Amino acid sequence: MTVMSSADPTDARLDDRTRWRAFAVCVAVAALTILDLSKVNVGLPSIERSLDATSSSLQFIVAGYALAFGLALVPAGRLGDLKSRRALFIVGLVAFTGSSLLCAVAPTIEVLMVTRILQGFAAGTQMPQVIGLVQQLFRGPERGRAFGLFGAMIGISTALGPTIGGGLIALGGEENGWRLLFWMNVPLGLVALFFAVKLLPKGAQGQAKDRELDIVGILLLGAAIITLMLPFVLTTGAGDSGARWLWLVGFAVFLGLFVLWEVRYKRQGKSPVVHFELFRLSSYRNGLSIVAVYFAAIPASFLMVTLFLQEGLGLSPLFAGMVSIPFAATSAVGSYVGGRIVDRVGRALVVFGLFMVVVGFVLLMLAAVLTPPEVTPWAMAGAFLVGGLGGGFVVSPNQTLTLAEIPVEQSGVAGSMQQLGQRVGTAIGTAVATSIFYGIVRGAASGGSGAGSGGVSRLDAYHDAFRSGTTFTVSLMALALVLAVGDLVVRRRAARREAATAA
Repeated sequence: MTVMSSADPTDARLDDRTRWRAFAVCVAVAALTILDLSKVNVGLPSIERSLDATSSSLQFIVAGYALAFGLALVPAGRLGDLKSRRALFIVGLVAFTGSSLLCAVAPTIEVLMVTRILQGFAAGTQMPQVIGLVQQLFRGPERGRAFGLFGAMIGISTALGPTIGGGLIALGGEENGWRLLFWMNVPLGLVALFFAVKLLPKGAQGQAKDRELDIVGILLLGAAIITLMLPFVLTTGAGDSGARWLWLVGFAVFLGLFVLWEVRYKRQGKSPVVHFELFRLSSYRNGLSIVAVYFAAIPASFLMVTLFLQEGLGLSPLFAGMVSIPFAATSAVGSYVGGRIVDRVGRALVVFGLFMVVVGFVLLMLAAVLTPPEVTPWAMAGAFLVGGLGGGFVVSPNQTLTLAEIPVEQSGVAGSMQQLGQRVGTAIGTAVATSIFYGIVRGAASGGSGAGSGGVSRLDAYHDAFRSGTTFTVSLMALALVLAVGDLVVRRRAARREAATAA
């Protein structure tokens, strides 16, 4: 059941056409932001050739964006809740478009690294406003349908990112084709800005009792996020020094200080960055856990698919990216259908979706290691059909169920915590999976397993690497399934108790 605030916004008065047009703007910008997470990875070899970049610099191009994205989420969500989601959305969109332009014309790798961080901050500023605006504009079953469409677009963007990136690299050339990856955002961002100014609602979104911004809490949370993500986003999977794990000691310290400060701040009658009472809601707490574990598995799996197809089978970036198109198609269908039926089916829909995801990625692993090389891409594309449909039943329905009991005036920061869970999960899962994958490949190349000297044995090494890495990610998917089943049991027990009380 959705809990409404006493200061519930008046945007429900807007006519359907106005609300859905505003929603279309939000979803389009979110898709553009998520697309940048996946399509730029394909351009790293092009950046290396064009700007004479080192492997560390290339790692920072990816890690800097992810780190800045995660760092901006919660403060931006809180600011949107307190001030204006529309204003923060427009500010983030302007910054994202401008930083994309700077990335496209970057003359050196150092300039690109800085502008990529700015782009990540801008993306992290926009995303919480999208979640908050959906909560603000829609109620009940309509909200489920909106999140279903939102999930469909995000799924399509995530899965098509490598294909779009590969196509732009082919169009612009191997040396400077990477610039088109960023140029693409500029006209699309300007069009989105025009419609955002014109269509997004200007009304209040629900007023917090205390509109003072908790600066100390934001700084402590930011320090905790940085120290948690750094050891994962900066790993290359190449036997890095274990000294980087000392950052996790800093994470424990800053997290403890953040909790102590927030509790003290709340006792003073002020409004903290994160309202810890939200975590007393099992729907919110369990939903965050499920999405964090799920996103530790999915992006890492896509990365290993790309590495296996390009480095193991020798496919071009464009064709390697096209293998994931079936996942995008069925994920979009699953998200749309899931958004329409989640209010009736509930958590059981997410359980079913996660089961299908596990089955799909097990089939993906079998397709990769058991089929002849000329058949492998087609077999993997077929497995993606199953996994994509299951994924569509996971992300959007889980988002609807997770935020169902969240008051509207806290929906921005609540949604940003969910996005933060995704970013942290992605960083951790990708780091571990990459280490497993490259550890086996490098071990084979050095003669540890007798591979690497011939074509067949080299492919065997990539088979071993993909099988081991996917075993890890499938284990995470299975863990998410266990968490979803647990939440389903909790919900059904609560429903039985309510029915008994009513009787």
